[in-house]
Amino acid sequence: MIIVHTIQEIRQYVREQRAQGHTIGFVPSMGYLHAGHQSLLRAAKAQCQTTVMSIFVNPLQFGPNEDFDRYPRDLERDAKLAEEAGADIIFAPSVEEMYPRGGGKVLTHVDVEEVTLQLCGASRPGHFRGVATVVSKLFNIVLPDKAFFGMKDAQQVAVLQTMVDDLNIPVEIVPCPTMREADGLALSSRNVFLTPEEREQSLVLSRSLKKAEQLVAEGARDVHQIIEAVRGLIQSQPLADIDYVELLNFRDLSPILTLEQPALLALAVRFGKTRLIDNTVLTIE
Repeated sequence: MIIVHTIQEIRQYVREQRAQGHTIGFVPSMGYLHAGHQSLLRAAKAQCQTTVMSIFVNPLQFGPNEDFDRYPRDLERDAKLAEEAGADIIFAPSVEEMYPRGGGKVLTHVDVEEVTLQLCGASRPGHFRGVATVVSKLFNIVLPDKAFFGMKDAQQVAVLQTMVDDLNIPVEIVPCPTMREADGLALSSRNVFLTPEEREQSLVLSRSLKKAEQLVAEGARDVHQIIEAVRGLIQSQPLADIDYVELLNFRDLSPILTLEQPALLALAVRFGKTRLIDNTVLTIE
């Protein structure tokens, strides 16, 4: 496996792979890899001849009081995990390489409307503007055939799907299932920040999603009823501080009052200084 740090190097590598008739699978990441990232790499490896992973902690998607500086970084560790999962090359640029104006500054941004107004978009203003901008840059640099994203970040998948559709970017967005610990906690690079007590109480997130699935299986269709049941269960844990619990149309993230079609139940909850997200798609059998 190769590690490169410049746009020129990754473009040259991709040109060489395409000259051999290879399709390019791409897994963008911010590093500190876990089994969820590895599952995306394996999916890319299964569907494409060449697998590219980017590792870049993007300053544009962090707010002024968020954890950009403390976000975990360990390229040596990440390289081993990526190679195990089948990555052919890692593109690990510096902030200066991606934003040469300095200080992470860029004069051109990509704004995706409507699907960014709720959930994390409401509580983290500018977050998806930063995500869409950096991913559009990465797509222009790598020129992948397919890009693989985990459904744990379901709103991100919706945002990027909207972006590539609206801007005619020739890449297929491939959503992949959320990977979880054996006890149900969704895998996240931020899990390392949880204290043992926070880690134990955070299991309420997956339990609350299961509770919602059970309610729907038993006939619940009222959105308010389902949300209140989920909120009540989460609030049973003293360290849980709810950012949002929302139930929206799965396709366009528009509000719904009753469950009539696939709907996204999405959560964001803080445990101490660590903000965790999780979700499930509720369907009527």
